[in-house]
Amino acid sequence: MVETNVVDRRVLEQALKAKDPRFDGRFFIGVKTTGVYCRPVCPVKSPRLGNVLFFPSAAAASEAGFRPCLRCRPESSPGTPAWAGTSTTVARGLRLIGEGALDNDGVDTLSDRLGVTSRHLSRLFMQHVGASPKAIAQIRRMQFAKKLLDETDLSMTDIAMSSGYGSVRRFNDHFKQVYGRPPSELRRRRAQRTQSGFVIHLPYRPPYDFEAILEFLEARAIPGVERISEGGYERNILVDGEAGAIRVSHEPERRQLACEIDIGNSRSLMNIVERVRRMFDLNADPMEIQCCLSRDRELAPLVGRNPGRRVPGAWDAFEVAVRAIVGQQVSVKGATTVMGRIAEEFGDVVDGRLSFPEPAALAKLKPGELPMPQSRACAIKELAAGVANDDIDLSVYTSTEQLVDELTAIRGIGPWTAQYVAMRAINDPDAFLDGDLVLLKVARQQLGIRSSKELISRAEQWRPWRAYAGMHLWALAGVT
Repeated sequence: MVETNVVDRRVLEQALKAKDPRFDGRFFIGVKTTGVYCRPVCPVKSPRLGNVLFFPSAAAASEAGFRPCLRCRPESSPGTPAWAGTSTTVARGLRLIGEGALDNDGVDTLSDRLGVTSRHLSRLFMQHVGASPKAIAQIRRMQFAKKLLDETDLSMTDIAMSSGYGSVRRFNDHFKQVYGRPPSELRRRRAQRTQSGFVIHLPYRPPYDFEAILEFLEARAIPGVERISEGGYERNILVDGEAGAIRVSHEPERRQLACEIDIGNSRSLMNIVERVRRMFDLNADPMEIQCCLSRDRELAPLVGRNPGRRVPGAWDAFEVAVRAIVGQQVSVKGATTVMGRIAEEFGDVVDGRLSFPEPAALAKLKPGELPMPQSRACAIKELAAGVANDDIDLSVYTSTEQLVDELTAIRGIGPWTAQYVAMRAINDPDAFLDGDLVLLKVARQQLGIRSSKELISRAEQWRPWRAYAGMHLWALAGVT
């Protein structure tokens, strides 16, 4: 049984007493008298502290023999902030498991991708997360299945398959093991359903500046593919060859986003939800980030003005990589116009919905066909060919160092572009665009920094949250 240390326990006890939503998802409590584990914001009366054990993850509580609370629904807590307080290997491992790395492959395959032995990986997971990689994957599947059970009217078969179980029997057996009863007994209500899709609710830790993310995405929205409408984000999607659409809106009173998903095949839901979570940076821990960045006395007031600022991710890694190349030496508005032309001229239209072109499509084009200078067009063509041939890995399976090396090997792609892609495509919270002229200008004005070298040195104290520091500085210049 893995529990937090005594020093941490004092802090966690205070958070539990206050039912502080900022700690939601950062830890879970196991109640020895009931055998149930809860979120720190559980609405029931708090148990006696002597009867409580603290766990760093839901998987750790489950491994210790506790079952999920049916009142606070641990599956509805914000995602575990994978980058906070863990080793780089564990952080990447959690991210890969979130992408389904263990749905079809074993721990040996995952450890090979991470460059360590499976035994060492399991040891690291137990040390930092309190559960094995396999247990993390199992709780992920179960939590998503429970969410679909509560928030959709999908059949048990569809829920099982959409959650990564190979069969309904495996789903039922695991559900009974965790909850002590079959899933049919816990179906509370029918779904909130759109005319042709689903509504999935995605919680976050407050504060959360949804308007800032919308502003960022609106300035970069690809005409015909993405749009901001009635205070929400909308885009066309193409998942496993099937066209669909999503709309993401904010429900601040419930501290969650509502994601409306219009797609025929429910088995894509977990993939879609995970991509939306990364795009809107829902796993971030604003308290941890603010605490780190506020140690810089000059930066602290900027962070304090908006502790809910997030780093927007991307729906599609290749799309945002092309965007980064297009955006070199042109305005944000100009790059958006060019991206719209690329989508209109070379994108796919499936079921009346336009999507950004796949790598294979742009790899076949002659540079002169793209609406931009020859050098940038050549860089996009080489990038597309590399991604299409699996020579360049833009997925979450790659590390920032590997990604930067692969991208900067392409003529016309420099460190700024590579770091921008790392920040948005693989959600590296420590990616830092130290060569950005706007960022350097603001740093001179606000922090008294005189050169790029001095900025790099100063940013060392912002690790591992340099991307968030960059967003705060950009905001002062109106870039976001």
